[in-house]
Amino acid sequence: METGKRIAIGGTVVLVLVAAARVGMIYRERHEAAKPVVTTEAKVDPDDNVFLRKLHPDSLKDEKDLAGKTLWVAAGGVVRYYAYPDANSDHGVDGTKAGDVLLGGEPLAIKDAIEHAAPKGQSSRIPAGDKQVMLLFTLPASADPDSEYVVPVGYREGGSYTFSTDDIFFYEDPHKLYSHWSAAQWAAIDAHKVVPGMSERQAALALGQISTSHSQDYGNRTVHFDHQGHPVDVTFVNNRATVIRPQ
Repeated sequence: METGKRIAIGGTVVLVLVAAARVGMIYRERHEAAKPVVTTEAKVDPDDNVFLRKLHPDSLKDEKDLAGKTLWVAAGGVVRYYAYPDANSDHGVDGTKAGDVLLGGEPLAIKDAIEHAAPKGQSSRIPAGDKQVMLLFTLPASADPDSEYVVPVGYREGGSYTFSTDDIFFYEDPHKLYSHWSAAQWAAIDAHKVVPGMSERQAALALGQISTSHSQDYGNRTVHFDHQGHPVDVTFVNNRATVIRPQ
């Protein structure tokens, strides 16, 4: 009997101690100062917040609506343009020699859009189709701002049109779109050079989009830029150019 009483008393003591401990924990939780919540936010690249307008053209009229506007080259080093001797007649595009390549950031003053046979004997990233759609333009920043040229931006196959205008051009001045880039960086881009500290996006605009790399780790790799036949290897660390090696 005495043993039973001792067990009962012991159990009661344990329960009292557990209850007291629980009350103490609740009291402490309610009266302790709230600990600050530490949050970590991923750093956002300002370039990713830039809105690049797209027009999604699907007819020759849509391209003709660009007349009177200025476009800027986004896909530098990708498409060739050709002299167009007479905008008022169909003298044709001079396909006897390769045209020059449009360079990143270059402004084009658009005059018209035409359908024309693809230049013979010239390779193009724009399919020939039944006819190519070409923008007629001048180069206001060049030494010959009055000369007119054409550049293929799409093609017609049967009754359907396919366009690459949205991929080739900026519809707004990239100097304003990327106004957070430094004056020194923009000076290098306009001169089609890479300088230390430039990002991959800036380097591609400066040297052209024809490039290769053995790594998929964007911003932390070495990229080989064709640069219109004057190759340059650029190594990026944390998306900043650290080593520049002309080949």
